[in-house]
Parts: sequence; C-alpha cells; structure tokens
Amino acid sequence: MADVESYESVLLVKQEVFVYKIPPRQTNRGYRATEWNLDAPQWTGRMRLVAKGNDCTMKLEDKNGELFAKCPIEKYPGIALEAVSDSSRYFVVRIQDDDGRAAFIGLGFSDRSDSFDLNVALQDHFKWIKKSEEIEKEKDSKDETPKADFRFKEGETIKINMKITKKDGSEATVKPKSRPTGMGGILPPPPGGVGKIAPPPKVTPTSSPSHVASNPVPGMDLLNLGGPSTTETASSPAAGNIESWGDFTTAKPNPPPQASPSNPNWVQF
Repeated sequence: MADVESYESVLLVKQEVFVYKIPPRQTNRGYRATEWNLDAPQWTGRMRLVAKGNDCTMKLEDKNGELFAKCPIEKYPGIALEAVSDSSRYFVVRIQDDDGRAAFIGLGFSDRSDSFDLNVALQDHFKWIKKSEEIEKEKDSKDETPKADFRFKEGETIKINMKITKKDGSEATVKPKSRPTGMGGILPPPPGGVGKIAPPPKVTPTSSPSHVASNPVPGMDLLNLGGPSTTETASSPAAGNIESWGDFTTAKPNPPPQASPSNPNWVQF
C-alpha cells in the first residue's frame, strides 16, 4: 500500500486571480491595497491550493498549466499569506523559488466569495493537521500507560448481595440456596408428602350368596311364609352351611290358619 503522503490533493482552484507589484512597507502598519495599481495587474492566471501530507502550497499557473510562482504555507494566518487592512479581496503573498529566494507580491480576486473560499480551505487544512497530531499523541500515551488487569486471580472470589424491594417498601436480601441432588442426579421427593397419590382401597373378596344354591327355583322363598327371609339367610354367618338348617323331619309344622271371630272370611296366619 502506497504512502498517503505521496499523493497530492487539491484543496481549492480559482480560475482567475491577479498579481500586483507592491511597494515596500515603510511602517509597521499593515499593507493597503489602495497603494497598488489595481487597474494594471502585472499577471493574470489561475490559482491552485494543493496539499501533500501536512505540506500546503499555493501555485500560480497560467492557462496552459505552466508554473508562474509558488508559495509554501506553513501556518495560517502567518507571514506566507497576509490579508491587507483595507479590503477582503486582496492578500500579500510570499513566493519562493527552488533556491530558497523569496519575494512579496500582491494577490487579488475579482469576487469576495473567492477570497472567502481561500480562507475556509486554509483553516480546514490546518485544523486537520492539529487534530491528527492530537490523535497521534493520544496513541503514544496509551501505549506507554500500563494496561489494568481485571482478571480474577487464582482463588479469588466475589460475593454479591441482591436487595429486592417488597410491596410494603422494605428490602429483602436474596441469598443463594444450594440445590439438593439425589442419587444418580435425580432430585429427592418434596418434603411433607406433597404431590403423593393415595393408594386404592383394599378389596376383600366376598363369598357367593348361599340362597342361590339353596333356592334354585325362582319363587320358592315366597312359599316359606313362616321361615326367615332369603336376605337374612344370605347375611347370616352360618349361610352356606347345610347343617345349620337342622332336621326337616323333626321340625314342628306351622299351625293351621285360624278364622277371625269377627270376620269369618278373614283368615289369620
């Protein structure tokens, strides 16, 4: 990559400028353009303001591009380019040749806006130089300053207390809690039996009802009017035991029905 300072950049171009021969300054007061012969300029051509790195040069060229004179500008405002005291369109310029010889000439513009553009271009260039120097100084100072090491040293720990504001305005400090772990990385069950499901109730098998085997014919329990009901027989602890019924041959027969004395048609069992 080529060095940037090897390139020449053009800051300003004005196609028409006037060069005047000026008398030597007799006193310490500034130059005055009225003392020049403004109606008869010594030379007319174009002006180019160029920069190469930090160097700034004003070049006076004819229409064919031939160099007439050049003015190196090291500082502005300075001795190389000085404004007159009675006009904003004229300047005193110090030109130099390659041998280092210098001379002062008068430079004028036909329009005030052209001289304003020259002032702005020179100010911007030297502001840029000043800013670049400040940046370089900051870089050098940063390189010399030792960098702070904010890394944790071996065995160094920190403690953080978090304060949470409650609804009543008080503050509560949150402390980190250790998370319990079970065997094999499985969490233990929650305390207090929370989340447990009750086991189903135990079912006791019941014996088959005895009246189904002892009374296979439907309607037989209706004929036994004096005996116990089938429901009671089934719920009796001796249900299903044939010996609990006793001997049918020795059982006393039921008494015959008797007629009611008041109503002979009504029979009482």
